[in-house]
Amino acid sequence: MLQDKATAFIIEMHQALNINENKTKSRIQEIKKEISQTGTYTHTTEELEYGAKVAWRNSNRCIGRFFWDKLIVRDLRHIDSESSFINAIEDHIETATNGGKIKPMISIFSNHFEIMNEQLIRYAGYNHIGDPKSKKFTQLAQHLGWQGQGTEFDILPLAYRIKNQTFKYHTYKTVIIKEVQITHDQYPDLEKLNLKWYAVPIISNMDLEIGGLYYHTAPFNGWYMETEIGVRNFTDEYRYNKLRDIATAFHLDTTQTSSYWRDRALVEFNYAVYHSFKQSGVSIVDHYTASKQFMKFEENESKLNRKVTGKWSWLAPPLSPSLVHNYHKGYDNEMRSPNFLYKKKQNVCPFH
Repeated sequence: MLQDKATAFIIEMHQALNINENKTKSRIQEIKKEISQTGTYTHTTEELEYGAKVAWRNSNRCIGRFFWDKLIVRDLRHIDSESSFINAIEDHIETATNGGKIKPMISIFSNHFEIMNEQLIRYAGYNHIGDPKSKKFTQLAQHLGWQGQGTEFDILPLAYRIKNQTFKYHTYKTVIIKEVQITHDQYPDLEKLNLKWYAVPIISNMDLEIGGLYYHTAPFNGWYMETEIGVRNFTDEYRYNKLRDIATAFHLDTTQTSSYWRDRALVEFNYAVYHSFKQSGVSIVDHYTASKQFMKFEENESKLNRKVTGKWSWLAPPLSPSLVHNYHKGYDNEMRSPNFLYKKKQNVCPFH
């Protein structure tokens, strides 16, 4: 029941912020009245900011929660025009990138707007080139009229619609998209592969749930952990699948498993990703440091008598996992509110 969820959220927030009990009761009564009259209620900006931050704190799959209270929350529910919406999206990209010193940020729009992108910035995927994960979205963008150059790293456009009207696309200004060339200081042949990755992962396919209300358009970002790029994006077989090419650039013997070429290439390539980002002045964290930060997060939460939930398979890094503490622990995967939730798939054709 919406009233129960709203009440639980207000009580939790007011206790955490040491807000007067009379104000708590008053706010709960306001919400109860609004729900009885309209069937829903409206968060204040303060409630939205607190809820978004706690949603990050409750995100079971995120190893970067140590910084949950540093999230910059942009309340953009007032935006109602198409041009203002597009400007706000591009401003999020530019402001969050911050010249490379990435700021964790969320932009919360009204539900009049809908974004189809999985991330605001992604590379296109064609039949035999690019990111296979993006194939369906690339087809959608092409259907809308977008045409890429057919390279491995074409930046996809923003695909969106307003108030359930037809979908449209918007091509970003190139100047706001920062990318990093991946090189290795000891293996110059890696540069010949012309690998690169965009600086900021801005998730745009999740709902933000706060006190029973769902914000369907709330793109948010932190910064990359190097293994997300160096292990998953580039070497998963169903993604760019570049491990053998990388190993060859490192002059490793790929003819036999006993050479451990996969493992050696993976370590050196993640080293290359991390240092390439650092040399380009772009924020990134290595998996050891991220794990230590998560341990500190657990300690902080314990002091406040808050239980840390988590999804183990996401918290254990995909490179040398047994060397970090997360690997040796179990976590309760209970979902708590507020939180970020994957959208329910709907049987709606985006072409009509």
